[in-house]
Amino acid sequence: MADFGISAGQCVIVVWDRSSPVKALKDLVGKLQALTGSEGRVSVENINQLLQSAHEESSFDIILSGVIPGSTTLHSAEILAEMARILRPGGCLFLKEPVETAVVNNSKVKTASKLCSSLTLSGLVEVKELQRESLSPEEIQSVQEHLGYQSDGLVSVQITGKKPNFEVGSSSQLKFSIAKKSPSVKPAVDPAAATLWTLSVNDMEDDSLDLIDSDELLEPEDLKKPDPASLRAASCGEGKKRKACKNCTCGLAEELEKEKSKEQKSSQPKSACGNCYLGDAFRCASCPYLGMPAFKPGEKVLLSNSNLHDA
Repeated sequence: MADFGISAGQCVIVVWDRSSPVKALKDLVGKLQALTGSEGRVSVENINQLLQSAHEESSFDIILSGVIPGSTTLHSAEILAEMARILRPGGCLFLKEPVETAVVNNSKVKTASKLCSSLTLSGLVEVKELQRESLSPEEIQSVQEHLGYQSDGLVSVQITGKKPNFEVGSSSQLKFSIAKKSPSVKPAVDPAAATLWTLSVNDMEDDSLDLIDSDELLEPEDLKKPDPASLRAASCGEGKKRKACKNCTCGLAEELEKEKSKEQKSSQPKSACGNCYLGDAFRCASCPYLGMPAFKPGEKVLLSNSNLHDA
């Protein structure tokens, strides 16, 4: 019992399951009550009811789970998180659990390293293994009866973890000691260099100062408007059939588009009387629009090949 570090006035909770012998549980609770004294408190909770319990946060100094002689308790991630919640800052958790000595696929029993990782992920620190021993014949039988599991590589380990000395969600202000920066000193400027790159109004009025006019740098050819044909790419419009490049920028694409629209307009039949748009009552006997509804003047009307042949 001295290994758990329990002293007078502390609040202790013992977590048990159906594999825990009743007599051993009563003996353990009696010893704990003698250690905590009248000022302390010893609670007993079934592991299956722990998540539904009404324990407040930071309620216990010590949590003992699976330490009852003969128990074969398995601890899930949810159970470990709940134990970390009800544990006071600085409090300790002691648990005992059967583990596998080697990794077994799809096994409900964890390895010792996996169990330590689960304790760390639940929020505990200083997680370490205290003791490892072989299972007794009674414990092997209990694993088979209550867990429905059988393996030759099972051992029993006792692990402890401590809750940090702060509550979950607490915050603290960080203080940074930032040294004051010394004022930056500008490098000294050479007076001769400063005079060299300085241009004053008096210098502009100096007749000896030769300024260059930018227009005088242009040649007569530079002022001429370029010919659009000279701006075309070398391959643009080459071949028997004129065709613009994919991303034409020389204007050939627009030129070909205008020619195409002119050809479409010229291919449309022209009215000889000018009354084709009014309807069949006003059309000639040879009008290509016979049988078609009236349309607005200037509206584009397409005739099928059959209509043109009939006409």
